[in-house]
Amino acid sequence: MDTVKFNQNKGVLMIAHRGVSGLERENTCPAFLVAGAKSYYGIETDVHVTADGEIIVFHDDSLKRLLDVDKRVEECTFSYLRSLRLKDFNGKVQQGLFLPTLEEYIDICKRYQKVAVLELKNPMQKQYITKIVNFIKSCDMLENTIFISFAGENLVELKREYPTAKAQFLFCDATEQNLQFMVDNGLDADIYYKSLTKEYADLLKSNGIKINCWTVNNLQDATALQSLGVDFITSNILE
Repeated sequence: MDTVKFNQNKGVLMIAHRGVSGLERENTCPAFLVAGAKSYYGIETDVHVTADGEIIVFHDDSLKRLLDVDKRVEECTFSYLRSLRLKDFNGKVQQGLFLPTLEEYIDICKRYQKVAVLELKNPMQKQYITKIVNFIKSCDMLENTIFISFAGENLVELKREYPTAKAQFLFCDATEQNLQFMVDNGLDADIYYKSLTKEYADLLKSNGIKINCWTVNNLQDATALQSLGVDFITSNILE
């Protein structure tokens, strides 16, 4: 097993989506460690707030897809979520496949000198955004972290409290409204790659907005995006 190599002759920075999720179970320490050992610029992951106010790494709102448990992450306690074990790609439950903590994820990014690309899932109360940022600051990783979110209010709150923090707005549609939101709040773009046109890319760049594209797993698509001058490409398997 290996990644698919992408020729970055125009300086595009590659981000491992949920770790190298094309090779290891997504959002687990093994997926992060594989990304750390390879040439990726950054490692992306997702965090939720648990029912008891702790932070846990997981993508979906529900545990159903990956754990066959019909519960929402944010309705579960931290200790319960940590007790769960995921199946590997062979269908067998592995003791090493558990939901990581924010500390475990940041530790891997720091140890392997990767940028942490941290998605704040769902609208979060200010106290939890502060808790996450303060922990990252305590690890001396704030300068090497990019915060991303579909919930624009998370990023507005983040920039209000930490104006120098790097942040990208996740969105699907290349609209004037999304552009204005980024301009007004000092945010970069994290756009669904199929929505990015040359015209919109030029518009973003003319406003000083960096461009990240998700989630690109095809070499032809990556090459086309590179020609548009994107700054980052997020992928499950391209390296």
